[in-house]
Parts: sequence; C-alpha cells; structure tokens
Amino acid sequence: MTSRRTAVVTGASSGIGAATARALAAQGFHVYCAARREDRVTGLAAEIGGTPVVCDVTSEESVAALAATVGDRLDVLVNNAGGAFGGSPVAAADSDEWRRMYEVNVIGLMQVTRALLPALLASGAGAILNVGSTAGRIAYEGGAGYTAAKHGTQVVTETLRLELWDQPVRVMEIAPGMVRTDEFALVRFEGDQEKADAVYAGVAEPLTAEDVADAISWMVTRPPHVNIDELVLRPRAQAAQHKVHRVL
Repeated sequence: MTSRRTAVVTGASSGIGAATARALAAQGFHVYCAARREDRVTGLAAEIGGTPVVCDVTSEESVAALAATVGDRLDVLVNNAGGAFGGSPVAAADSDEWRRMYEVNVIGLMQVTRALLPALLASGAGAILNVGSTAGRIAYEGGAGYTAAKHGTQVVTETLRLELWDQPVRVMEIAPGMVRTDEFALVRFEGDQEKADAVYAGVAEPLTAEDVADAISWMVTRPPHVNIDELVLRPRAQAAQHKVHRVL
C-alpha cells in the first residue's frame, strides 16, 4: 500500500489516457493504469512506476477487480475510457455501434465511479474528472450516436456533482475539441486511414493528447475547495465544432 497520492486513469493504454497517466505520475501520483490491453498498460506502468490493471469498464466484474486492486483509499479518478464508432446518419445508424458508445461513455463511466466512490470519499479530498467532449455540447451530422453518448457523459457529471454536494469530493469534466491521437479517428472509421486523416486535413496544430493531459493534471491538483466544473479545450484553429481553419 503506497502512502503517495493515488490516481486511477481508465483507457490508459493510449492517447489521452496514457498521456494523463504520465502527467499525474510526474506530479507525484502513484497511478493505476487501467485498460483492456494488458501489454500496453503493463509497459506504461513500468515506465512511470505505476500499477497496471487490465480492466474493461463495461464489465461489472472487471470493474470490481479494479476496485479491489485500488483498495480503501483513492485521491483521483480520471474516467477517460470512451470512444466513437462509425459516422452514419441516424437513418442508416448501426444499433450495435450506438450500444457500444453508450456502454463505454456512459455506463462504463457510471460503473467505475460507483465502484471507486467509497475510496475517493475515504481520502477526504477526492476528485472525479470525466473526459467528455465538445461533441457533448453540440450536434453535427453523422455524429448522433457519439454526441448522444457524450451528452450523457456531461449530464452524468452534472448530476453526480449535485448528489455529492455535501461530500469531500470534487466532480469535474474536461471537454476537448479536435485532438489528434494515434487511434481515436482510426478506431472510429474501422481502420480506414484515409477517413481518419481527413478529419485533421489542413489543420496545422490540432490539440495533442499531452495538451489535454496537462489541463487534466492542472484541474485535479487545484486546492480541495476549488472545483473546475467544466473546462472546454479547443485548438486555436477550431472556432466551433463546424468552423475549423484548414489550409489545403
């Protein structure tokens, strides 16, 4: 059992999750790196001196095992596991893709939070940070499944803050805009590199995973009485969801 501050980061195998685990470790946290891919989390945990946990947030049994590994006390939970799948209009939507998005972005977030909340309260100054998206604030064509799921992330966050108003835990959300990572768009378009590249075409400087991780690290390390309810983060080139400066 470590006496250092502790943090759990879900979806830590790549992208924002891996960058956040590194950023929190640099701040002195012992990080539980949780994700489905064992080789990824094992390597990351070895790099930062953390603890790898193979965890599928959509499985109650897997989440229970994560909570058992963490133990009785936790300082920070970063609910980062999420994802977008497909990009069809509602008229051609794939029901299974929509279910997958709701399962990971909403139900998975709930299950991890529910399981780890006692440990967060036991710390006396816990912090829950949910990784949402600007897609949770505005609709766009072809994105209804993902925008609906991320709107869910936002509303769960807001509700949880109301429910825990008298408890020693902060509840926060970060909502990044255009972030270029190795896998997000590629997974969304089922490995179609051309479609993935088109998302960022002509954008000189989209956000990086490290940009978002830096903001997350700042949010969760404010004094315990300071709650950053919501932080929307976009690259300068993205004035709005539909208005992006591209040089093609």
